[in-house]
Amino acid sequence: MRFFAHKSAYVDDKVRVGDNTKIWHFSHILSGSKIGENCSFGQNCVVGPNVTIGSGVKVQNNISVYEGVEVEDDVFLGPSMVFTNVINPRAFIVRREEFKKTLLKHGCSIGANATVVCGVTIGEYALIGSGAVINKDVKPYALMVGVPAHQIGWVSRAGNTLAFDEKSEATDSYDGSRYKIVDDNLEVIK
Repeated sequence: MRFFAHKSAYVDDKVRVGDNTKIWHFSHILSGSKIGENCSFGQNCVVGPNVTIGSGVKVQNNISVYEGVEVEDDVFLGPSMVFTNVINPRAFIVRREEFKKTLLKHGCSIGANATVVCGVTIGEYALIGSGAVINKDVKPYALMVGVPAHQIGWVSRAGNTLAFDEKSEATDSYDGSRYKIVDDNLEVIK
């Protein structure tokens, strides 16, 4: 395998890590986890066991990606954001059989200190603001903020907030891509 792991990091047996992935200080990748190529894990991260993370994912400092979470390609996880995997945890009750699946779709971004409650799907290219609490599914390209999080707009693939014209269409200044709101969902026109 051609990945980098800092000397203070632990990578367990039965782990698959893709080429050019970097695992930094004091991080631990647990058995059964699969990580794609060109990922970056900051300091003090824990992954797994049995977690799947795609390629091109950026996991900032102080993040634990628990069993039950699946992360697709090109996802950004901001510093100290939090996942859960059980709805009603108790220290004195083992609930491993009750882990809920959480899915982060291609290209979405989660802000620093946000919390993602288990059992939700965050759509492609959605942008979750810092400190938000996600407790329900998020539409693709949605801009979510608050506690609990609510949608305040739409973002482009590049993460820019979109301003719509009278036809409910918008153009992203980053790359000229065009978007349209149809039936309360965002569609890419070009």
